[in-house]
Amino acid sequence: MSSTLFRTKSVEQSIRDTEEPEHGLRKALSALDLTVFGVGVIIGTGIFVLTGTVAKETAGPATALAFVVAGVVCALAALCYAEFASTVPVAGSAYTFSYASIGELPAWIIGWDLVLEFALGTAVVAVGWSGYLRSLMDNVGWHLPEALQGPDVAGGTFDILAFALILILTGILVVGMKLSARITAIVVAIKVAVVLIVIVAGSFFIKAENYKPFIPKAQEQSAGSGWDSPLVQTLFGYAPTNFGVMGIFTAASIVFFAFIGFDVVATAAEETKLPQRDMPRGILGSLIICTTLYVAVSIVVTGMQHYSELSITAPLADAFKAVDAPFFGGVISFGAAVGLTTVCMILLLGQTRVFFAMSRDGLLPTFFSKTHPKFRTPYRPTILLGVVIAVVAGFTSINELATLVNIGTLFAFVVVAIGVVVLRRTRPDLPRAFRTPWVPLVPILSVAASVWLMLNLPLETWFRFGVWMLIGVVVYFAYGRRSSRLGREQLGAEGADKA
Repeated sequence: MSSTLFRTKSVEQSIRDTEEPEHGLRKALSALDLTVFGVGVIIGTGIFVLTGTVAKETAGPATALAFVVAGVVCALAALCYAEFASTVPVAGSAYTFSYASIGELPAWIIGWDLVLEFALGTAVVAVGWSGYLRSLMDNVGWHLPEALQGPDVAGGTFDILAFALILILTGILVVGMKLSARITAIVVAIKVAVVLIVIVAGSFFIKAENYKPFIPKAQEQSAGSGWDSPLVQTLFGYAPTNFGVMGIFTAASIVFFAFIGFDVVATAAEETKLPQRDMPRGILGSLIICTTLYVAVSIVVTGMQHYSELSITAPLADAFKAVDAPFFGGVISFGAAVGLTTVCMILLLGQTRVFFAMSRDGLLPTFFSKTHPKFRTPYRPTILLGVVIAVVAGFTSINELATLVNIGTLFAFVVVAIGVVVLRRTRPDLPRAFRTPWVPLVPILSVAASVWLMLNLPLETWFRFGVWMLIGVVVYFAYGRRSSRLGREQLGAEGADKA
């Protein structure tokens, strides 16, 4: 039985499957498109909110160093993703990589994990986008009825804006990747321009005394209790500290979540013209750009206003108000509202590609693996998932579930890093356009860093994640294992041999 659970799908077979007319995706993306996708999904509310929150509560001006640490952790994972995406240029990201290296059951588990991660992420971001847009509408005197503002608002029932956004983005993704890339490029240009305006304008208001002390004196963090306590505290009795040198690493575990999304670039490998060359450029290029912008913003905001005075809800906007430059607060809100549209679209893109890849392998109903005859996009899973997520975003208050996105991403990082080491040993003959340096050291460091950040997540998050994984295992044994295309082909081959 274990041999069937850990049967692997060869890289050659995965690539052959992409050449089938009914199941193949159109190759339309360049390295620039991939970089734009990466920047588009990484830069969201994190740069506008987390920067000030972490500076005030955890690291002070040393928040810039926390972004560097988080960027290094992501870079370790990115190097592993880059090797896989260029070696196995097939839709599905970590799911496809796991299937080629570790086995079918681990691949199913990571695919099941990614479906939840991207779906929940899309819904959470759509609700956040709705809040920014309502705020901008209120500024010009346009007010939605309370019932249509969503369950997070008193008297609200249905979030019409979040619902409509996801349906519109679903339509764009059905029409084609090139259209999606063009729209993303325009929005990302606006978003990056807003960030650069904030950096340049804010630099004129920097005061050197606000950086003192750059690393504030360490403070013991009050220990959590019950479901709210981090797993590392429950297991080892270690409670993270605020400020000081260790506070930088505590802050890194928080600001790491502002980087979530670069792995989505890997889901578009099959739709890239020259994946062997362009996937590493897109993944690593977007990560470098975003890390640079994050560090610059954190340096500017802590220089404009002393870290102890920063606001938690809108630190950048309020910092400009504190220096009598309120105009830029509106610019920041506009940038956040515009920028979140691309975050939603690219997360939805990632989920549909993972779902499509699992369907093409028979682990989900093959009905969803047919591409559109004209647009060559996986329109069936795109429409299904778009409608489901739109309904979830419209009716559900899901703030408490947002941390599931984080643990899901870190789990994917761990699996991909392990997969790189396994595939190097099992298939050393594979042509690799990009090779992760210093294997196995880099993958080991990636696993260690990701596991450490996972241990800092609360017990409640681990419990919910475990329940979702358990459901996934049940679905696999009830349907996926019996319907697996690889399994059927192996049984057919065995039958032919016996005959």
